[in-house]
Amino acid sequence: MASYSSSFPAPAQHLIGLLSFLLVLNAAAAATIRLGVILKPAPDVPSFREAPAFRNGDACNAEKIHIAMTLDSNYLRGTMAAVFSILQHSTCPENIEFHFLWARFKPEVLFSIKTTFPYLKFQIYRFDSSRVRGKISKSIRQALDQPLNYARIYLADIIPSYVNRVIYLDSDLVVVDDIAKLWEVDLEGKVVAAPEYCHANFTNYFTDLFWTDAVLSRAFEGRNPCYFNTGVMIVDVEKWREGDYTRQVERWMDVQKQKRIYHLGSLPPFLLVLAGDIKAVDHRWNQHGLGGDNLEGKCRSLHPGPISLLHWSGKGKPWLRLDSRKPCTVDHLWAPYDLYRSSTHSLEE
Repeated sequence: MASYSSSFPAPAQHLIGLLSFLLVLNAAAAATIRLGVILKPAPDVPSFREAPAFRNGDACNAEKIHIAMTLDSNYLRGTMAAVFSILQHSTCPENIEFHFLWARFKPEVLFSIKTTFPYLKFQIYRFDSSRVRGKISKSIRQALDQPLNYARIYLADIIPSYVNRVIYLDSDLVVVDDIAKLWEVDLEGKVVAAPEYCHANFTNYFTDLFWTDAVLSRAFEGRNPCYFNTGVMIVDVEKWREGDYTRQVERWMDVQKQKRIYHLGSLPPFLLVLAGDIKAVDHRWNQHGLGGDNLEGKCRSLHPGPISLLHWSGKGKPWLRLDSRKPCTVDHLWAPYDLYRSSTHSLEE
């Protein structure tokens, strides 16, 4: 699995490091890169302002916090805002190591990360889209059908063996609290921890065909299943590997190809395997649904209660609504983390 890692200690090494990482990435990604190719971002890749450097507080120890996200040029603006928010609110930002998964090598995306966050500790891994070829079923929204949306299923197979626990985050969110608080959640022996929502109508996540099938509907026997959003999860990577949860999820994807048992991309097979058997996390860690529903993306208000993470799950994305000058009220909570160079609604340099 090709990967690229970065951790430059000082700005003086930035230009030297930039040339070095291009050569390393050339071999790792088996791609030919000529010097000068990525000196200018491609037209379809946004340009970003450099984020300030964030340093550890005096009380920090050496424990690493591992965070995994996918990397897609279409969502890069969201990813940059998410990373910025995590670093800004962290007591120990230098302890955070990011693990990015991408499906297609784009040197200009890597260039954007390096120039926006020169001090960021991160690695990038290639997700082989062929792993889900023939397993993806058409869902109610095209964005949910992209192979990279399924990469979280294979996370434990991709990231290094030294990573025993990882926080997986979507790209359409911002963190407004210290991510260490989420990292320190006790999984109590469970493979996954996430905010779960037992008031949601769980039956709606599956088709009538599923619920009327005497065999399939027994999938939740012995469990009290509740909806949880897979865009914010803490995963015990060792337990995931030991239990071969990747294959368990894949088996339900295979069933879906034979019988239409759900409509929502990669979420339902997760629910079929794990719903009712996860460690519940405080709802403050996923104020989800801010992107509206999956069809129209209409504006939604914040749910009552404390907030540690804002998540624009759903069709509407804050950067698109802000650019269209038709933002929802909640989108203004995302804007301060927007590092897009041409942005007029973000913080001034």
